[in-house]
Amino acid sequence: MGAVLFCKWGWPVLGYVGPGAGFAFLGSVAVLLAALLLAVLSVLFFPLRIAIGLLLRPRPRGRRMARRIVVLGLDGLDPGRLRALRARGRAPNFERLAQSGSVLDLQTTCPAISPVAWSSFMTGVNPGKHNIFDFLNRDLRTCAPQLSSCRIRTGPGGRAEISLLRKSRPFWAILGQYGVFSTVLRVPITFPPERFRGLCLSGMCVPDLRGTQGAFTVFESKPGQEPEGSSEGTRIPVRAHNGPIETRLPGPTLGGRTLTAPVRIELERDGQSANVRIGRRRLKLKRGVYSEWVRVAFRKGLRSVSGICRLLLVTARPEFKLYVSPINVDPEQPALPISHPRYYASYLAKLHGPFATLGLAEDTWALSEGILDDTAFLRQLYDIHGEREEMFFDALARTRTGFCCCVFDLLDRVQHMFERHIDEAHPARAEQTDPACGAAIDEAYRTADALVGRTLERLGERDLLLVLSDHGFCGFRRNVNLNRWLEDEGYLARKDGANGSDCLADVDWTKTRVYGFGLAGLYLNLAGREAQGIVPSEQAEALKRDLSKKLVELRDPATGEPAIRTVYDAAAVYDGPYAGNGPDLVIGYAEGYRAAWETARGCVAGEPFSDNIKAWSGDHCVDPALVPGLLASNRVLSTNGRPPHIMDIAPTVLAGFGIEKPEYMDGQALGIGEKSEVATSATASPSGHLPRNGDVGSRKSEVETC
Repeated sequence: MGAVLFCKWGWPVLGYVGPGAGFAFLGSVAVLLAALLLAVLSVLFFPLRIAIGLLLRPRPRGRRMARRIVVLGLDGLDPGRLRALRARGRAPNFERLAQSGSVLDLQTTCPAISPVAWSSFMTGVNPGKHNIFDFLNRDLRTCAPQLSSCRIRTGPGGRAEISLLRKSRPFWAILGQYGVFSTVLRVPITFPPERFRGLCLSGMCVPDLRGTQGAFTVFESKPGQEPEGSSEGTRIPVRAHNGPIETRLPGPTLGGRTLTAPVRIELERDGQSANVRIGRRRLKLKRGVYSEWVRVAFRKGLRSVSGICRLLLVTARPEFKLYVSPINVDPEQPALPISHPRYYASYLAKLHGPFATLGLAEDTWALSEGILDDTAFLRQLYDIHGEREEMFFDALARTRTGFCCCVFDLLDRVQHMFERHIDEAHPARAEQTDPACGAAIDEAYRTADALVGRTLERLGERDLLLVLSDHGFCGFRRNVNLNRWLEDEGYLARKDGANGSDCLADVDWTKTRVYGFGLAGLYLNLAGREAQGIVPSEQAEALKRDLSKKLVELRDPATGEPAIRTVYDAAAVYDGPYAGNGPDLVIGYAEGYRAAWETARGCVAGEPFSDNIKAWSGDHCVDPALVPGLLASNRVLSTNGRPPHIMDIAPTVLAGFGIEKPEYMDGQALGIGEKSEVATSATASPSGHLPRNGDVGSRKSEVETC
């Protein structure tokens, strides 16, 4: 999340505050010699380590229910939307699971936000025990936004020092203690990767090479209007009609200096193509067609760091615009630890070719800013989805026993950005909506259904499949700027002369009792907790009751509808050693409403209510009761008469291998049926096809124009 936008959401500055840190430049002789010595010692002591490990390893006490357990994570799959598709016969593989196994609604976390929910998935505990409450947290000394999941600092020699802020242990680490091997791909909040018995490729929160969560670059002959306060995209003006374009691509910062790579662009006379040299790579671009992944080296003296990016010639004439994706960490030569073991990312790159490593690889901000159109964005989505399918099925083939997991983001991103095409009342809906764009969400669900089918084809009778989503979805039509409402109600005050756009820096803490921050949280300015707190602890409960009553009565003046469905007292929701790190109140918005971008980054500017006119038109940051996730299985799951919760997945997987859950886990193991009856009768096609040319492994895509 330096101050940068969190590209999944598409909001301006400080939507996701991340590292401005330097990167580790590897390759010194000392490091090489040390690595060789450790390798030799490892080989010599390997038999002894194996013997000791086998003697000391704990043994499962229960009966093993599965030879292999596979978790297929489909971020954002909405059970209500899936039911509608099943009723129309558009999701045959999920329908097969419903008839022979289980398809259940899955309770999500409070709030229903991806990093919170996936952290509870992997640890089996509530946020008060894993310490993740939102995408962002605030610095109690300054109230400046911070990335909630990890911290990256610049250490000696410009080396990045990375620490994971998520607490508690993922269940695959427990599996490893019992000798169960795991492969974990792209699960959110696994950066930096932890050591365990298995393989891991990190997911959400992996930064790009600049240390942001996804900063694109645009070279253009007619620079567009910069979004107010935005630092997410870098717009570089160029002269496109007086010979070749000579410019530079900004990369990482080292020692306070931004490293760059040379770019030379020659436009063809046809006005539809261009020859580009970026670094030492030459390529020919055709308008509207993505390049392959291009490796770019950013050099400082004899040292260099490698990144990868994709290019898209948006327009050539009369105005020139060249889009460069965020510069991903090069998986073949990673400058940051994005996998465990470290060589695993390189192995995947050698096997499948370069692939997106950015935690939020889909560039939603570029679509929101009009850099990419709907068609180009869809191409990007499906290319990334195809890369992940390749990795997943390769991992599935190689993980013949044990645990295998992969999380796919296609459904989440499509629903965030294309809800406006199916919601006739949405403020961002165009007057003319192309049918192909209107069908994009349904097509993504059919693609997910086909993925389930192809997975089932690869399972045996003793394999257990769990398909799950972390939350559902609903429309996002109206912004609620709670900080502005708090100011109007006298709970918050700005400094004299402040315009309210500089996040929490504009707040007068000597007069402020409550402030909003993140996508769902309200915080009391508590004395003894916040650096400038003024609310005595004995007044906290009364203040929370007063706020809760007013908020549930808050109505949108434009519609007369209630904007907030439920206000949760965090003291009653969270339990654990880190419960005090979260918000004091969690806001459960009504359907169609969500925290304004200004509130999410701690700003006060704007009106209490406003239309959401961004392409980011669907969301799930509402009352968790409105957006349950989904749990499906190829076996019958028994829930003992209670609705399953995402915290139940960790103890259920442990139980599947005969392992008792640790006492600290809040989730309960679900009962697992004896064996699968659907593995040999799945329908892999044509229930959902990728709108691409060629196979899943293709690095280029062609989609019907939206």
